[in-house]
Amino acid sequence: MSHDFDPLLPETFDSANADYKRLRAECPVAHSDAWGGFWALMKHEDVAQAAADWQTYVTSKQNVVPKVAFTGRRPPLHLDPPEHTPYRRALAPLLTERKVARLEPVIRGVCRDLLADMVAKGGGDVCADYSAHMPVAVFAHWMNLDPEAVAALTDAGKRYNVAVQSADMETTKETSLLLYDMARKVVADRRAAPLPVDEDATSALLAVRVDGAELPEEMIVGTIRQVLVVGLIAPSVVIGAIAVHLARHPDLADRLRAEPDLMPAAIEEFLRLYTPYRGFARTAKCPVTIKGRHIPADEPIALVYASANRDEDVFEDAESFRLDRPNMKDSLAFGRGPHMCVGAALARLELQVAVEELLKAAPGFTLDGEPKPTRFPEIGALSVPIRFGTAQA
Repeated sequence: MSHDFDPLLPETFDSANADYKRLRAECPVAHSDAWGGFWALMKHEDVAQAAADWQTYVTSKQNVVPKVAFTGRRPPLHLDPPEHTPYRRALAPLLTERKVARLEPVIRGVCRDLLADMVAKGGGDVCADYSAHMPVAVFAHWMNLDPEAVAALTDAGKRYNVAVQSADMETTKETSLLLYDMARKVVADRRAAPLPVDEDATSALLAVRVDGAELPEEMIVGTIRQVLVVGLIAPSVVIGAIAVHLARHPDLADRLRAEPDLMPAAIEEFLRLYTPYRGFARTAKCPVTIKGRHIPADEPIALVYASANRDEDVFEDAESFRLDRPNMKDSLAFGRGPHMCVGAALARLELQVAVEELLKAAPGFTLDGEPKPTRFPEIGALSVPIRFGTAQA
C-alpha cells in the first residue's frame, strides 16, 4: 500500500493546506500509514458524495481519524440513520436560528469581558485567552449548567483538546472519562429536576420516546458528551484562524470595522477558507473505487472538508478570501448529508459576534509570534499570540 502523505510530520499554520493542494492535483484519493492506516478524500466532489451517501459510507464504525472514541458510542455522530434520528430531532429545535439568536447578548457579554483583560495587557493569545473560553461559557448557558460545572468543563475541555492535538492518548482517555462523568451528572440532575423540553437539551433527550420506550441512558449521556466536545473545539480553532488572517490582512479588518453589514458574508468565506475539520471519517460497507483507487471495505476514510473547500474545480481562486462568491452554497464547512452539523446556526452566531468584538476591541492588532496549528482531526489555530495597536497595512 502506498504512503501518500504523513499527517504526523511537523506542520506550520499554512503547511497542511499547501500539502492538500498538492494532493488534490496529484493524489486526490490519498492513503496514509498513520494510526493504523486510513484513506483521505481531498476533492470536493468525492467528499460531498461520501458524506451524503450514508447507505454506503457509515459513521457508526469510526467517525474520526485518528480514532479517539475509547468509551462507548456517542450519538448522533456514532450512529447512522435511522438510529441517529431521534437524537438529532431532540437537539434541532433548540438550535434553530430563532432559538440561538436569544444567546447573542450572552455571547457578546462574554466576548467583551474576555477581551477587556487582553486589551488591559496590550494583547495575548487569541485562542488561550479568548476563543477557548467563549464557547464554554455559551454552551454552559445553552445547557443550563451551574457555575461549578462550567469551571470543570473549561478545564477538562482544554485538557482534552490539547491531548488530542498532541497525540497524548493517556491524557485523552483520562479527560474523555471526565467529560463522561460531567455528562452523567447533567443527566442525573435533569432526571431529578427536569426543565422545559423547549429550553433544555438534556430534558428534551430524556423526554424522547421511540416505540414507547425511553432512549438508552448511556446513549443520552453519550450525546451530551458529544455535544460538549464538538461545540467547544471547532469555534476556538476557527476564531484563531480568522485572527491570523485579519492580522495578515489589516485592510480587510478595517473594511469589516467600517462596513459591519459585510460580516455575515465574511464569516461564510472564513468558514470556507478555514473549515475546522479534516478528520471526520466514514467506513465503506463494501469495496469502492474512487478516482481509480480501490478502497477495501471496512477501512477508515477521512473526509477532508478543509481540502474540499479549497478545491479549485469548485471555487475560483480558492486560496483567496472573496466576499462575493456566487456559489457559497457549495461550501462544505458544516458537512453534507444526514450528519450535517446540527449546531450550524449557533456556530455562525458565535463566530460573527466573536470577530465583531475582536475588531472593536482595539484599532488594530498584529501577530506577536508564529501561530501554532492544530493537528488531526481539526485544522486551524491552537495558539495565536497578538499585540494590540494600530496595524500597519
